[in-house]
Amino acid sequence: MTNLTGHSAIVTGGFSGMGFAIATALAKAGANVAVGSYVAPPQAGRSDAAYYPGTDEIERVRSALAAHGTKVHAAHLDVRDSPLTDLFFAEAQAAIGPADILVNAAGTTAEQPVCGHSDELWDKIVDTNLSGAFRTTRAVLPGMIARGWGRIVNIGSTAASVGWKDNPAYCASKAGLLGLTRCVALEGAAHGVTCVMISPTWVETELMRRNVAQVVEREGKGRSVEDAMDEFRKGNPQGRMMQPEEIAALAVFLCSDLAKGITMENIQITGGALW
Repeated sequence: MTNLTGHSAIVTGGFSGMGFAIATALAKAGANVAVGSYVAPPQAGRSDAAYYPGTDEIERVRSALAAHGTKVHAAHLDVRDSPLTDLFFAEAQAAIGPADILVNAAGTTAEQPVCGHSDELWDKIVDTNLSGAFRTTRAVLPGMIARGWGRIVNIGSTAASVGWKDNPAYCASKAGLLGLTRCVALEGAAHGVTCVMISPTWVETELMRRNVAQVVEREGKGRSVEDAMDEFRKGNPQGRMMQPEEIAALAVFLCSDLAKGITMENIQITGGALW
């Protein structure tokens, strides 16, 4: 098994889905872990673009990760906000030590074609998925370079290279994230820092269910979310959906010394699907 004892990792979007699975796998491998996610006030509930956990999730996530015996920090994080991001990273360093692993899993999307797409929604998606990863990378990369070791894993999507009707902002943000990944990989290469993007197809998470619900609503055909989910499963060559733990297993390997030669790559986990 990969042993990451002595390393400290920050995972954005770490309260649910792929982010939580990755944070859990890192903690199991021995890494200290700080997780941050956008936490909605109790009265905010759910947005039209994604499910945001409530403040009660902070303690649940902290307890779940701490059960693996490593140092843990969990707090609200909005990667669209530079001062808040800097504050989170400072608090994380105080709690678990300087980060030498960063996983950018924070992300959002919404069903909306180019025609009628508002600036506000476009900015929200691109600022979260692309600019957010830039801000977090900027916060940790100098320290990684100075210490001569670092691992940055960006959670992308097949959307980085394949278009998806009614999702221009999401596709553009993931294509941009791939460009950022390659630039960071080159900047860190001479200093023991790698940067890789993992691009899955559909992964069975709460965020995916929310997105599928939007697809179903826009279609107006009266089919259920479960019917649509089943259709996606049957459309995959393996006849299933990818699971968060599969993404987590690859992320942990990429953070190990065994993967020090793997950088600047876009690794797809698709079960053979193009999307």
